[in-house]
Amino acid sequence: MATLSFPRTSFTLLHSPFSTKSPKLLFPNRITCSSSPSSTSLRIETSKPQIPQTIKNLACGLLAALALTTTSTPLTLAANSRLPPLSTDPNRCERAFVGNTIGQANGVYDKVIDLRFCDFTNEKSNIKGKTLSAALMSDAKFDGADLTEVVMSKAYAVGASFKNVDFTNAVLDRVNFGKADLQGAVFRNAVLSGSTFVDAKLNDATFEDTIIGYIDLQNLCLNTTLNDEGRAVLGCR
Repeated sequence: MATLSFPRTSFTLLHSPFSTKSPKLLFPNRITCSSSPSSTSLRIETSKPQIPQTIKNLACGLLAALALTTTSTPLTLAANSRLPPLSTDPNRCERAFVGNTIGQANGVYDKVIDLRFCDFTNEKSNIKGKTLSAALMSDAKFDGADLTEVVMSKAYAVGASFKNVDFTNAVLDRVNFGKADLQGAVFRNAVLSGSTFVDAKLNDATFEDTIIGYIDLQNLCLNTTLNDEGRAVLGCR
């Protein structure tokens, strides 16, 4: 419940035709707004029952906006976001062999590619060169797979396993590799701009001729699993 209080006044316009004083526009003492968890409607109480409903609604709207700005943060909003339910398509994993027919570097796709929990271990021919823009890859296994020239713009690969995967000439911009296992992965001449590697395993990963932005590089260099050779190639200080 929220309460909005005004100075003691009335909504009566007080002005005499013979008076030189400015008219007074006065407001009610208090407007109380409340809502039920099971309902989106507002119950409005006022100390002046004659107050127009539009004024009551306006006051409650101001209170709602104030509550939102003072209690919600970007972190809170991000925590409330959810991935879509796991696809029930029995052939969803095979979608990786086709890719997005209209997918481009901006992450546009004709149908979502849900590869979560799929196993592509040692897949050498069916995925390379495919466009997997905005694919859902969390907890999938690609260990030993050939992903050369693949386009994975805006893919969600949190917790996925890419051990010893070849990403040569791949477009991996804005990919979330958080907590992914990328040990021994090869990022030769790969585009990594905007991608994140928070808590990812990057032991023995190769970054030869990698294309990456300065800020992204600084964040990547914070990963303690990078070996000395990888840090030297990336130019980490």
